[in-house]
Amino acid sequence: MRRRVGVLLSGRGTNFLALLAASRQPGFPAEIVLVVSNVPDAPGLAHAATAGLARAAIDHRPYHGDRAAHEAAILAALDAAGVDLVCLAGYRRTFTPLLVRHFAGRMLNIHPSLLPAFPGLHTHERALKAGVKLHGCTVHLVTDELDAGPILAQAAVPVLDGDTPDRLAARVLAQEHVIYPAALALLASGRIGTAPDPDACLRNPLPVPAPLP
Repeated sequence: MRRRVGVLLSGRGTNFLALLAASRQPGFPAEIVLVVSNVPDAPGLAHAATAGLARAAIDHRPYHGDRAAHEAAILAALDAAGVDLVCLAGYRRTFTPLLVRHFAGRMLNIHPSLLPAFPGLHTHERALKAGVKLHGCTVHLVTDELDAGPILAQAAVPVLDGDTPDRLAARVLAQEHVIYPAALALLASGRIGTAPDPDACLRNPLPVPAPLP
């Protein structure tokens, strides 16, 4: 039986589309049953509608800063859809313990850096400023601590001479679309658990894409 996945997003949802494409391949151990956004006009919701998926716009603004109440509404929607696993795909809000602990070991996030380096925002700019030679992305389980949960997958890309944040971000995003579905498949199939063996993690599953012109 395939695991039921809820996707949370705030924007265009390119990682959601990568997950959706993978989930529609024969033998994939998970299916997306609900897409939730805190932004009612998020392009990702339009993509979900086109794909014929259930979706919910749960705008955070009417809650006037009451994060727990907003998350309770999200949780109610996820539970009503029978969601087993949650994937964050560009969801631009941090969580209170309510949602995180309800889905402990069952909530994934994709972060655009090689954690533990550069948690938080503006990772590509910070990587260039720091002068690192390798950058990349990480899929991890979500915990109460920001970008600090157990790592399920990572992919590295080289930082090239003359890179800009946008060029670097594009190469990283290409790898995000590879490792996120792979990590979801690992978790959904039970091949990796809530306290993963580091040796079982995916690391650079595919060659690094060619640099943009």
